[in-house]
Amino acid sequence: MKKTLIILIIILVVILVFPAIGFFGWFFKEKKPVDVIILDKTVHNLDRLKHRSLNWVLANGRFVKENNRKYLLRKDYYGFYPIRPLRSKQFRRNDYRLADVINMADNYDALYYADTYGVFFNDWYQGINRSRYSRKLYGGLNNTDYLLLSEMRKRNKLTILEYNTFDYPTDAYERYRIEELMGFKSSGWTGQYYSSLDSTNADLPSWVVSLYRKKNREPWLFKNAGIILLKGENEILVLEEGTHLENAMPFIMNDNDVAEKYNLVVQVAFDKPFDIVDPMDNEVLSSFKLMTTEEGELLLDKHFLTSEFPAVITNPGDVRSVYFCGDFATSKLPPWTACFGDMNLIKGLLYKAEDVNDTRRFFWQYYRPLITGILNDYVELEME
Repeated sequence: MKKTLIILIIILVVILVFPAIGFFGWFFKEKKPVDVIILDKTVHNLDRLKHRSLNWVLANGRFVKENNRKYLLRKDYYGFYPIRPLRSKQFRRNDYRLADVINMADNYDALYYADTYGVFFNDWYQGINRSRYSRKLYGGLNNTDYLLLSEMRKRNKLTILEYNTFDYPTDAYERYRIEELMGFKSSGWTGQYYSSLDSTNADLPSWVVSLYRKKNREPWLFKNAGIILLKGENEILVLEEGTHLENAMPFIMNDNDVAEKYNLVVQVAFDKPFDIVDPMDNEVLSSFKLMTTEEGELLLDKHFLTSEFPAVITNPGDVRSVYFCGDFATSKLPPWTACFGDMNLIKGLLYKAEDVNDTRRFFWQYYRPLITGILNDYVELEME
């Protein structure tokens, strides 16, 4: 009986005391005004998953708007806005106009293009047709987005772009201009990890299997975990664990100096979409690493690809222009948990620190400290 009572007391301490300590530490932390333009054109429901990680970090780090109000996940962004009730399938577009660009570039501190892919007929009206492409309802990086990015860079403001910023459905001309502006070039290849390549896996799009059969004129026999690489509408590579990969999970690798500067882990698993980009003269802050076998290396080499390529690209010498070569800001984290401080007291419940394949580590040990560090550095420099 006594032992049971002690266990109950410990549970109550964990449930009540630790969150309270974290909340009061967070509540009395100094607020840091930084006006951020957030763009998310890929909003399929009311959860706003594609920029949720960013909003979590802004709230947790006490980054606020110039009026000292916090950023609201469902309101403080430009892009696609679903309208309640969701079953009515009504939506509106919150766009900035060309006439607004100069004033926005003058008055805002930072820009974050979380996702420009957009919303397509198949995404919005689910269950009708599951082909690869369908009619676009809204999306793609346009001329106004390009000009806003250009004006922000001219003013040496902080600009952060994510995976798929200049890929389909962005027009070829806008893609070219973005590459010229940023100083790097897309290879056109994108990739995605799958826990199972079995054709019965619900997460594996049926059109991927069809494309492989059409392209290679052979059956789809893959079963294990793996990575699928795609380029355009006709090129596909399948890397399967056991044949082409020693470990199917892609990893983000950091040099010791970068890891120390931003308090990152040296290696972290990543299971979301990514693209392969040539950084040219830019600096590579972090790199993706595919754990290929000799056969996997040969397959990549035939298509002029390597097993290591950029994960984060920045302009040389000054981290004010950043490109994340992956879907970094997508998350299902409840927004209210950002109010509990650094949450180190319960980190064992959030992820397994010693498990290199635990993809939850990506947010806690990579994205969160990296974005917080970039924002803190920028705010401190601007205040000098």
